[in-house]
Amino acid sequence: MTKSKTVFIGNNKSFWDRNRRSEGYLLKRQLKRTAISVIRALLLFGLCFMIIQPIIMRFSTGFMVEKDLYDSTIVLVPREVTLENYQHVFNLTNFPKSMLNTLWISLLVSVLQVISCTIVAYGFARYEFPLKKFWFACVIMLIVVPPTTIQTSLYMNFANFDFLGLVRLFNDGKPINLRTSILPYLLMSLTCMGLKNGLYIFMLRQYFVGVPKSLEEAAYIDGCGTVHTFTKIMLPDAMPTIASCFLFGFVWQWTDLFYSRNFLQANYTVYSVELSSIVSRMSRYFSADASKAVIIPNGRQQQLISIGVLICCIPLIILYCFTQKTFVKSLTMTGSKE
Repeated sequence: MTKSKTVFIGNNKSFWDRNRRSEGYLLKRQLKRTAISVIRALLLFGLCFMIIQPIIMRFSTGFMVEKDLYDSTIVLVPREVTLENYQHVFNLTNFPKSMLNTLWISLLVSVLQVISCTIVAYGFARYEFPLKKFWFACVIMLIVVPPTTIQTSLYMNFANFDFLGLVRLFNDGKPINLRTSILPYLLMSLTCMGLKNGLYIFMLRQYFVGVPKSLEEAAYIDGCGTVHTFTKIMLPDAMPTIASCFLFGFVWQWTDLFYSRNFLQANYTVYSVELSSIVSRMSRYFSADASKAVIIPNGRQQQLISIGVLICCIPLIILYCFTQKTFVKSLTMTGSKE
């Protein structure tokens, strides 16, 4: 009883009394913690400001009339607020149609990429087959080598598509042109040759390698087959990593220009392509005579482009707000199953 009473009384002594008894150690520790907290807060504030400040500037600029753009006294708050700029961007980018097309194409391509990459990654992690290291080196090459290096090959292959000579056999000796449809992109996604597929295979393969083989062995003993073990044992635990790959695929496809211009531009209006060519349509859009072009000031061009970029980013920000927990969970699980 006496000992506990002494501790209780000691804990209620003033900070400076305890600091004096510790010969200044308590004050030094408190100052060190406070300094670290202040420095951490300043770093976080700086990083957050660097990320948020361009978004705030674009959001503010979107509500300005044209004359406010050249007024040096206006920084963030416009003197005159207008919504006409957003209406102009909607018309220039064919907004409803282009955004809906971008949404369903991004969803479809991301799902196909995740399905094919998950199966391939599981095969690399769990099975032995001839030239395994060589094929995995090819996967790494998909990450390192930019897709623009094979642009000519992609064009020639799908413009004159002939799978093993079967197309010419049943089409009077002529190949078919697939570049006017979405089929080439879907075929590339299903065969793990789509956008960033090498990265998804690598991420999923690293996860499956870390899963103990005893889980699969126990499932085999219980009578599960290969497919049943993969779908019921391996996939549920891998869902956070799969979700991260899906998010990466969706975001990259949402803003993609390379594959969209090569395969989707002919018959599908995609927002990223429309936004990339918005400047070329401004001169005739703002002209009173459709047959004549007018010169659009650079400030006005940048204003409308900023609005278009902001509109493109808003769905991704909303998606991140709803999926950040899953994304963070996938990162914390990396390497945890040893």
